[in-house]
Amino acid sequence: MTIKITTLSENTAAMPGVLAEWGLSVLVDTGEAKVLFDTGASSSVPHNVRLMGVELSQIDRIALSHGHYDHTGGLMGVLRQAGKPIDIVAHPDMWANKYAKAGDFERYIGIPFKREDLEAIGASFTLSEGPVWITDNIVTTGEVPMVTEYEEIEPMMQVKEDDRFLPDPFRDDQALVVKTELGLVVILGCAHRGAINTVIRAREVTGVEQVHTIIGGTHLVRASEERITLTAAALQEMGVQRVGVSHCTGLNSSVLLAQQLGDVFFFNNTGTSITVP
Repeated sequence: MTIKITTLSENTAAMPGVLAEWGLSVLVDTGEAKVLFDTGASSSVPHNVRLMGVELSQIDRIALSHGHYDHTGGLMGVLRQAGKPIDIVAHPDMWANKYAKAGDFERYIGIPFKREDLEAIGASFTLSEGPVWITDNIVTTGEVPMVTEYEEIEPMMQVKEDDRFLPDPFRDDQALVVKTELGLVVILGCAHRGAINTVIRAREVTGVEQVHTIIGGTHLVRASEERITLTAAALQEMGVQRVGVSHCTGLNSSVLLAQQLGDVFFFNNTGTSITVP
Protein backbone atom coordinates (compact mmCIF):
# COMPACT_ATOMS: atom_id res chain seq x y z
CA MET A 1 0.00 0.00 0.00
CA THR A 2 1.42 3.35 -1.04
CA ILE A 3 0.49 6.35 1.10
CA LYS A 4 0.51 9.80 -0.48
CA ILE A 5 0.68 12.79 1.86
CA THR A 6 0.17 16.28 0.43
CA THR A 7 0.44 19.49 2.41
CA LEU A 8 -2.31 21.81 1.20
CA SER A 9 -1.57 24.73 3.52
CA GLU A 10 1.34 25.76 5.70
CA ASN A 11 3.24 28.93 6.66
CA THR A 12 5.52 28.78 3.62
CA ALA A 13 5.16 27.76 -0.02
CA ALA A 14 7.14 25.19 -2.00
CA MET A 15 5.58 25.82 -5.42
CA PRO A 16 4.51 28.87 -7.46
CA GLY A 17 0.97 30.16 -7.16
CA VAL A 18 -0.08 28.47 -3.93
CA LEU A 19 -1.04 30.52 -0.89
CA ALA A 20 0.89 30.18 2.34
CA GLU A 21 -0.66 31.22 5.63
CA TRP A 22 -0.06 30.59 9.31
CA GLY A 23 -1.70 27.23 9.89
CA LEU A 24 -1.75 23.70 8.55
CA SER A 25 -3.72 21.32 6.35
CA VAL A 26 -2.56 17.91 5.14
CA LEU A 27 -4.28 15.41 2.85
CA VAL A 28 -3.65 11.70 3.41
CA ASP A 29 -4.50 9.35 0.53
CA THR A 30 -4.07 5.63 1.23
CA GLY A 31 -5.93 4.44 -1.85
CA GLU A 32 -8.73 3.14 0.36
CA ALA A 33 -9.55 6.53 1.90
CA LYS A 34 -8.75 10.22 1.62
CA VAL A 35 -8.59 12.02 4.95
CA LEU A 36 -8.03 15.74 5.32
CA PHE A 37 -6.17 16.58 8.53
CA ASP A 38 -6.93 20.19 9.51
CA THR A 39 -8.12 22.86 7.11
CA GLY A 40 -5.74 25.80 7.41
CA ALA A 41 -6.62 29.25 8.70
CA SER A 42 -8.89 30.67 5.99
CA SER A 43 -9.09 30.44 2.19
CA SER A 44 -5.75 28.85 1.36
CA VAL A 45 -6.93 25.25 1.01
CA PRO A 46 -9.81 25.89 -1.44
CA HIS A 47 -7.44 28.08 -3.47
CA ASN A 48 -4.47 25.71 -3.42
CA VAL A 49 -6.30 22.51 -4.34
CA ARG A 50 -7.15 23.99 -7.76
CA LEU A 51 -3.44 24.31 -8.52
CA MET A 52 -2.47 20.99 -6.98
CA GLY A 53 -4.97 18.74 -8.74
CA VAL A 54 -6.86 17.83 -5.58
CA GLU A 55 -10.64 17.39 -5.59
CA LEU A 56 -12.17 18.17 -2.22
CA SER A 57 -15.31 16.34 -3.32
CA GLN A 58 -13.29 13.10 -3.04
CA ILE A 59 -12.47 13.55 0.65
CA ASP A 60 -13.97 10.82 2.83
CA ARG A 61 -13.38 12.30 6.30
CA ILE A 62 -11.90 15.34 7.99
CA ALA A 63 -9.88 15.01 11.21
CA LEU A 64 -8.97 18.00 13.37
CA SER A 65 -5.87 18.25 15.52
CA HIS A 66 -7.32 20.82 17.95
CA GLY A 67 -9.68 23.76 18.12
CA HIS A 68 -7.45 26.67 17.08
CA TYR A 69 -8.49 28.94 14.21
CA ASP A 70 -5.34 28.24 12.18
CA HIS A 71 -6.32 24.57 11.92
CA THR A 72 -10.09 24.99 11.63
CA GLY A 73 -10.63 28.35 9.90
CA GLY A 74 -10.81 26.76 6.46
CA LEU A 75 -13.64 24.40 7.41
CA MET A 76 -16.42 26.45 5.88
CA GLY A 77 -14.64 26.85 2.56
CA VAL A 78 -13.63 23.19 2.42
CA LEU A 79 -17.17 21.98 3.11
CA ARG A 80 -18.65 24.30 0.52
CA GLN A 81 -16.17 23.23 -2.15
CA ALA A 82 -16.59 19.56 -1.27
CA GLY A 83 -20.33 19.96 -1.86
CA LYS A 84 -21.35 16.90 0.13
CA PRO A 85 -21.87 15.81 3.75
CA ILE A 86 -18.57 15.05 5.51
CA ASP A 87 -17.98 13.64 8.97
CA ILE A 88 -15.43 15.50 11.10
CA VAL A 89 -13.43 13.60 13.72
CA ALA A 90 -12.30 15.70 16.68
CA HIS A 91 -12.12 15.94 20.45
CA PRO A 92 -15.08 17.50 22.32
CA ASP A 93 -12.79 20.27 23.63
CA MET A 94 -12.38 21.64 20.10
CA TRP A 95 -15.25 23.96 21.06
CA ALA A 96 -13.44 25.38 24.12
CA ASN A 97 -13.16 29.17 24.39
CA LYS A 98 -9.48 29.35 23.47
CA TYR A 99 -7.27 32.44 23.84
CA ALA A 100 -3.67 33.54 23.59
CA LYS A 101 -2.99 35.73 26.61
CA ALA A 102 0.19 37.25 27.99
CA GLY A 103 0.09 40.35 30.20
CA ASP A 104 -2.23 42.89 28.60
CA PHE A 105 -2.29 40.98 25.30
CA GLU A 106 -5.46 38.98 24.79
CA ARG A 107 -6.72 37.38 21.58
CA TYR A 108 -9.39 34.80 20.81
CA ILE A 109 -7.80 31.99 18.79
CA GLY A 110 -10.51 29.32 18.89
CA ILE A 111 -12.59 27.89 16.07
CA PRO A 112 -14.24 30.82 14.23
CA PHE A 113 -17.54 29.06 13.45
CA LYS A 114 -20.59 27.88 15.31
CA ARG A 115 -21.30 24.18 15.18
CA GLU A 116 -24.81 24.68 13.79
CA ASP A 117 -23.49 26.79 10.90
CA LEU A 118 -21.10 24.02 9.88
CA GLU A 119 -23.78 21.38 10.22
CA ALA A 120 -26.07 23.46 8.01
CA ILE A 121 -23.67 22.99 5.07
CA GLY A 122 -23.03 19.28 5.52
CA ALA A 123 -20.78 18.75 8.53
CA SER A 124 -21.41 16.03 11.08
CA PHE A 125 -19.17 15.45 14.08
CA THR A 126 -17.65 12.38 15.67
CA LEU A 127 -16.33 13.77 18.95
CA SER A 128 -14.17 11.44 21.01
CA GLU A 129 -11.66 11.76 23.84
CA GLY A 130 -10.04 8.53 22.71
CA PRO A 131 -8.67 7.26 19.41
CA VAL A 132 -10.98 6.98 16.41
CA TRP A 133 -10.15 4.37 13.77
CA ILE A 134 -11.11 5.93 10.45
CA THR A 135 -10.00 2.85 8.51
CA ASP A 136 -8.03 -0.25 9.51
CA ASN A 137 -4.83 1.75 8.92
CA ILE A 138 -5.74 5.36 9.82
CA VAL A 139 -6.40 6.44 13.40
CA THR A 140 -6.40 9.55 15.55
CA THR A 141 -4.37 9.42 18.75
CA GLY A 142 -7.07 10.85 20.96
CA GLU A 143 -5.79 12.55 24.10
CA VAL A 144 -2.00 12.57 24.43
CA PRO A 145 -0.55 11.84 27.89
CA MET A 146 2.36 14.07 28.90
CA VAL A 147 5.12 11.67 29.91
CA THR A 148 8.41 13.35 28.95
CA GLU A 149 10.09 15.67 31.44
CA TYR A 150 11.08 18.35 28.92
CA GLU A 151 7.87 18.94 26.94
CA GLU A 152 5.35 21.44 28.28
CA ILE A 153 2.38 23.53 27.18
CA GLU A 154 3.04 27.22 26.62
CA PRO A 155 1.54 29.24 29.49
CA MET A 156 0.14 31.88 27.11
CA MET A 157 -2.28 29.28 25.73
CA GLN A 158 -5.41 29.67 27.82
CA VAL A 159 -9.14 29.05 27.90
CA LYS A 160 -11.74 31.51 29.13
CA GLU A 161 -14.44 30.20 31.42
CA ASP A 162 -16.96 32.85 32.43
CA ASP A 163 -14.65 35.79 33.22
CA ARG A 164 -11.64 33.72 34.24
CA PHE A 165 -8.62 32.73 32.19
CA LEU A 166 -7.20 29.28 32.91
CA PRO A 167 -4.27 27.34 31.40
CA ASP A 168 -5.41 25.38 28.36
CA PRO A 169 -4.74 21.69 29.11
CA PHE A 170 -5.09 20.90 25.37
CA ARG A 171 -7.00 17.71 25.96
CA ASP A 172 -8.10 18.14 22.34
CA ASP A 173 -4.55 18.07 20.97
CA GLN A 174 -4.13 14.97 18.80
CA ALA A 175 -2.37 13.63 15.72
CA LEU A 176 -3.33 11.49 12.75
CA VAL A 177 -1.48 8.19 12.40
CA VAL A 178 -1.18 5.89 9.39
CA LYS A 179 0.06 2.29 9.62
CA THR A 180 2.31 1.31 6.70
CA GLU A 181 4.50 -1.69 5.91
CA LEU A 182 7.56 0.39 6.85
CA GLY A 183 6.18 1.67 10.14
CA LEU A 184 4.01 4.52 11.31
CA VAL A 185 3.46 7.86 9.63
CA VAL A 186 2.58 10.42 12.30
CA ILE A 187 1.04 13.71 11.20
CA LEU A 188 1.22 16.40 13.86
CA GLY A 189 -1.08 19.42 13.98
CA CYS A 190 0.73 21.57 16.53
CA ALA A 191 1.81 18.98 19.10
CA HIS A 192 0.96 21.35 21.93
CA ARG A 193 1.40 18.42 24.31
CA GLY A 194 4.80 17.63 22.82
CA ALA A 195 5.92 15.97 19.60
CA ILE A 196 7.63 13.10 21.42
CA ASN A 197 4.67 12.58 23.74
CA THR A 198 2.49 12.38 20.64
CA VAL A 199 4.70 9.81 18.94
CA ILE A 200 4.75 7.72 22.11
CA ARG A 201 0.95 7.86 22.09
CA ALA A 202 0.84 6.85 18.41
CA ARG A 203 2.90 3.75 19.19
CA GLU A 204 0.65 2.92 22.12
CA VAL A 205 -2.60 3.27 20.14
CA THR A 206 -1.42 1.24 17.14
CA GLY A 207 0.78 -1.31 18.87
CA VAL A 208 3.48 -0.53 16.27
CA GLU A 209 6.93 0.50 17.55
CA GLN A 210 8.62 1.50 14.28
CA VAL A 211 8.01 5.12 13.27
CA HIS A 212 9.00 5.83 9.68
CA THR A 213 7.88 9.40 8.98
CA ILE A 214 6.80 12.38 11.06
CA ILE A 215 5.49 15.58 9.50
CA GLY A 216 3.70 18.68 10.71
CA GLY A 217 3.86 21.25 13.46
CA THR A 218 6.03 20.55 16.50
CA HIS A 219 5.40 23.78 18.46
CA LEU A 220 9.09 24.31 19.08
CA VAL A 221 8.87 27.92 17.89
CA ARG A 222 9.71 29.30 21.34
CA ALA A 223 11.39 26.21 22.77
CA SER A 224 14.76 26.24 24.48
CA GLU A 225 17.79 24.83 22.68
CA GLU A 226 17.88 22.10 25.33
CA ARG A 227 14.33 20.98 24.52
CA ILE A 228 15.08 20.96 20.78
CA THR A 229 18.23 18.90 21.36
CA LEU A 230 16.34 16.42 23.53
CA THR A 231 13.58 16.20 20.90
CA ALA A 232 16.10 15.47 18.15
CA ALA A 233 17.83 12.85 20.31
CA ALA A 234 14.50 11.11 20.99
CA LEU A 235 13.67 11.02 17.28
CA GLN A 236 17.07 9.51 16.53
CA GLU A 237 16.66 6.94 19.29
CA MET A 238 13.28 5.96 17.80
CA GLY A 239 14.92 5.43 14.40
CA VAL A 240 12.62 7.81 12.54
CA GLN A 241 13.57 7.87 8.83
CA ARG A 242 12.03 11.21 7.80
CA VAL A 243 11.07 14.29 9.80
CA GLY A 244 9.31 17.05 7.83
CA VAL A 245 8.60 20.08 9.99
CA SER A 246 5.92 22.69 9.36
CA HIS A 247 4.00 25.60 10.78
CA CYS A 248 4.72 26.21 14.49
CA THR A 249 8.17 24.63 14.51
CA GLY A 250 9.80 28.00 13.80
CA LEU A 251 12.76 28.69 11.53
CA ASN A 252 15.40 28.88 14.26
CA SER A 253 14.22 25.61 15.77
CA SER A 254 14.06 24.04 12.31
CA VAL A 255 17.70 24.94 11.68
CA LEU A 256 18.75 23.32 14.96
CA LEU A 257 16.76 20.18 14.11
CA ALA A 258 18.28 20.08 10.63
CA GLN A 259 21.79 20.29 12.08
CA GLN A 260 21.11 17.42 14.47
CA LEU A 261 18.99 15.16 12.26
CA GLY A 262 20.96 15.56 9.04
CA ASP A 263 19.45 13.90 5.95
CA VAL A 264 16.42 12.73 7.95
CA PHE A 265 15.20 16.34 8.12
CA PHE A 266 13.20 18.24 5.50
CA PHE A 267 10.96 21.31 5.36
CA ASN A 268 7.35 20.32 4.81
CA ASN A 269 5.85 23.33 3.03
CA THR A 270 2.62 24.11 1.19
CA GLY A 271 2.78 22.02 -1.97
CA THR A 272 5.07 19.32 -0.56
CA SER A 273 3.97 15.82 -1.49
CA ILE A 274 5.61 12.64 -0.21
CA THR A 275 4.88 8.93 -0.55
CA VAL A 276 5.50 6.02 1.78
CA PRO A 277 7.12 3.75 0.82
